[in-house]
Amino acid sequence: MPDAPRDLAPDVPAPGEVRVLQPGLLRARMPLPFPPNHVNIWFLEHDGGWLAVDTSVAGRASRELWEQVLAQPQLGGRPLTALLVTHFHPDHIGLTGWLCERFGILPMMTRIEWLMARALWYDSGPHMMAQQIAHYTRAGCPPEYLSFVEGRGALYQRAVGELPRSFHALKDGRGVTIGGTEWRVVTGAGHAPDMATLYCAERGVLISADQILPRISPYIGLHPGEPEADPLGDFLASNERFRPLPDDTYVLPSHGEPFHTLHRRLDQLAGHHAERLDTLAEACREPLTAFEAAQILFPRATGELPQMGFTVGETLAHLRRLERQGRLAVEPGPGEAVRFRTRA
Repeated sequence: MPDAPRDLAPDVPAPGEVRVLQPGLLRARMPLPFPPNHVNIWFLEHDGGWLAVDTSVAGRASRELWEQVLAQPQLGGRPLTALLVTHFHPDHIGLTGWLCERFGILPMMTRIEWLMARALWYDSGPHMMAQQIAHYTRAGCPPEYLSFVEGRGALYQRAVGELPRSFHALKDGRGVTIGGTEWRVVTGAGHAPDMATLYCAERGVLISADQILPRISPYIGLHPGEPEADPLGDFLASNERFRPLPDDTYVLPSHGEPFHTLHRRLDQLAGHHAERLDTLAEACREPLTAFEAAQILFPRATGELPQMGFTVGETLAHLRRLERQGRLAVEPGPGEAVRFRTRA
């Protein structure tokens, strides 16, 4: 089992521990084997037990930590009576099958996130790998990264256990009664296509998943499966759905610490991406491939093979936003790659 980090603040739960945020609202914090290195799990009292929000990645270490969490006195020995999965990424859905089988429940998810998870779990053959290689070739990635991707193979099944075959569908704007209290589903996009967040006016709480994080922007990337998408445009537009919520809403993110300054954080996220768009538009006065442009935005991480896909994916999302804004043109590049040039 991983040791508890020594620099955790007193109110931050160590792995396997639980903290009470409000009556009937608990927090656990699971370590991850990749950045951002942890994921928050939220618990809400519900139907004589607990509704959990998200699960962490699949694996023995995560299951052992769940056993410790479920034995904590704050849960009172009561079982999970519901599970809400915010989106399809492994750190959120990984142990869904194990938990649902153990407690005899079905996951609550938006339909798109459910279908994305199911599709990725079964899509691991040579055609999928060929599609990824073609995607990164078009982005101008070097041969050593293409070899790395091919040798690495499919990743999703390594961090996500077998999923249940049924689920409860969540929809944007629809109410969900949890423990006798009304919550409303507000969906976000960009980081994931239809990510579920939960807002409760009575509690003044927003469980914001990965949509609104306190210190970093969530990863917004363009992926091989939807090469014509505009995920950054989707992210910025969907963030406006949270503007009507009070600024002092207690925001519970999936990564990082809870905070209250919702509107300021939305402004910061919009400003951060506007600055990055301007930086890329200026850099592309000389035509650049996506890989070359990624070195402008991520000068250190782009040199690390395990991080290269993330840096290129996020750069492609920004290039696509500039293209949709009419600020960039796409031109032929070296080999099968393309270049992006700022319009005069």
